[in-house]
Amino acid sequence: MRKHWKRTAMIATIAAGLTLAGCNSGSGDKKEAGPTASASTENAVNESGFPLVKDKITLKMFTRIAPSNGPFKDMPVFQDYEKMTNVHVEFTEAPTDGFQEKKNLLFASNELPDAVYRSGLTPLEATRYGAAGQLIPLEGLIEKYAPNLKALMDQNPEIRASITTPEGHIYAIPGIVTLNAARTDKKWINQAWLKKLNLKVPETTDELYETLKAFRDKDPNGNGKQDELPMTARAGVPGQGIPVVNIMSGSFGLDQQLGYNINLVNDKVEIWMGSDKYKELLMYLNKLYKEKLLDPEVFSQKEAQYLAKQASGNTGFFFDQTNNPFRDIAVQYVGISPPAGPYGDRLQAQAAPIARDFGAFAITSENKYPEITMRWIDYFYSDEGSTMLRFGREGENYELKDGIPYYTEAFLKSGNQSKITPYAGGGAPHLISDKVASFINPPQVQAAQDQLTPFMPKVKYGAPMFDEQTAQRVNVLTNDINKYFEEQSTKFIAGALSFDKWGEYQSTLKKLNIDELQKIYQDAYDKMKK
Repeated sequence: MRKHWKRTAMIATIAAGLTLAGCNSGSGDKKEAGPTASASTENAVNESGFPLVKDKITLKMFTRIAPSNGPFKDMPVFQDYEKMTNVHVEFTEAPTDGFQEKKNLLFASNELPDAVYRSGLTPLEATRYGAAGQLIPLEGLIEKYAPNLKALMDQNPEIRASITTPEGHIYAIPGIVTLNAARTDKKWINQAWLKKLNLKVPETTDELYETLKAFRDKDPNGNGKQDELPMTARAGVPGQGIPVVNIMSGSFGLDQQLGYNINLVNDKVEIWMGSDKYKELLMYLNKLYKEKLLDPEVFSQKEAQYLAKQASGNTGFFFDQTNNPFRDIAVQYVGISPPAGPYGDRLQAQAAPIARDFGAFAITSENKYPEITMRWIDYFYSDEGSTMLRFGREGENYELKDGIPYYTEAFLKSGNQSKITPYAGGGAPHLISDKVASFINPPQVQAAQDQLTPFMPKVKYGAPMFDEQTAQRVNVLTNDINKYFEEQSTKFIAGALSFDKWGEYQSTLKKLNIDELQKIYQDAYDKMKK
């Protein structure tokens, strides 16, 4: 009866376009292991060491597979880990394209696996499916069976704060990134052009403007044509912000805390989307765009186009986490610090929280072995487990140098790096530390990060967890506000909307209830700080 009710309720939820349909908020105590918890006593978990269990068990997991990946069953990490643990995992792989729809259907039909892996659960989804009894609370399991994850949460309290519901439950665990270089897009400038034009690295937004003009006008590539691209950025995804705004916001004193356009000032939440400083940022970007210093395709280009512009060597200033896209001409570029803005602000605002990939892993109520499953995933939050996940087999795929794993030259030449690891494509539940990042964090990238680190916020708070009703209200508010904010910001930058209309823009944000949204975030932040 209980299972039938859940299936009916969740199908109704999907049919309503994933809007709530009278679901319970999930208050009260919940059994973490669900109704089948006793099954795990038949094959009890070993609380330390390997194997995890005496007799082999099978866990079924639903996962996202990126276009660059090979089949998970062929990845050495899962083959070798099965031998270590006595846990066989059967993965149901859903391609990135269409993954969200398949995930929705999975929960709507209630045909659940034992766990969802690399699942990209949103806070709203985690809260909703937890309240419906489809995901089990994990906080007790973490305490007893996940020493690596628990240690990371104790060392970085903002992790726990950003994954715990107001009722005190953790329904999904994130990918954790303690390496700063994996949390930022570096600011890459064409040092070959600087040298040719006898220019210094720009330290302010005014100096950056003059540098970009020189890139445009003074033929730094030496071909006698005015074909240089001074500055470009990713186009971004609708509803997820404007990359060039996010990247330049810190120079105007605008942070991105709590997963949104928020400054924290003396523990007060300030959504800055209608602020005077934001207007100044837009006016600056408009000047760059109008004078053909900012790529005219900055709002429309595909990812492949953007990467090609990096690799061309004909771009002056752009942004990316690593130097992989321009590795063959890497010597041409150098990472720089955030330029100081008109008020001296020099913040590296565009930085992900340590709990970077929310909802990377969750255990469902169908799981007969939740304790074993928690021990299984916890290994990947250690440097040893993360090395196995990211690099494969020592000797065959990588070798250690001073304790740091590096792909072997032969394996690098094979081009099969993304075939052996679920890390490629992002979102895998594991630890990214300085010990396991040699491929994405070579010396040039770390040097670029060193230019950013002094300007990063001391603490970067991720998006807070809301109760189910509040989460739905936030979803409604942000859908409207974000759409309007992005549309109007793009028009201001491109010159399609005059800054004489700024007052109307501010008034419309008010009508879209931005003050209500700010209060919701304030209340959530106050609870996180307790």
